[in-house]
Amino acid sequence: MHALSIPTWIIHISSVIEWIVAIWLIWTYGEVSRNRAWRALSLAMLPALVSAMCACTWHYFDNPESLEWLVNLQAGMTLVGNFTLWAAAWWIWRTKTTTTDSKPSISTYSEPQQ
Repeated sequence: MHALSIPTWIIHISSVIEWIVAIWLIWTYGEVSRNRAWRALSLAMLPALVSAMCACTWHYFDNPESLEWLVNLQAGMTLVGNFTLWAAAWWIWRTKTTTTDSKPSISTYSEPQQ
């Protein structure tokens, strides 16, 4: 556990906790809004969480060569996470554009004649 300083550990651990809370909040928002795309975003965040936990685990054990596979797993999860987050963001954007296209826009509203 000597691989990182105390302030760096605080940042690592608080980032993991913050990510878990964000996943939970986004999932809750998806349930409340009844929009499955938001729940998909929370699931898409899981590979990045696994990546962060790999980094914390590797540092916790002082970066031994025997756990170097965690570095590869972290890199892979980061790559997978980037793609899943991209896909979830696209789905949210697509959901938003299809729902706004079906509603009249503000510019089509005209003031009543007096």
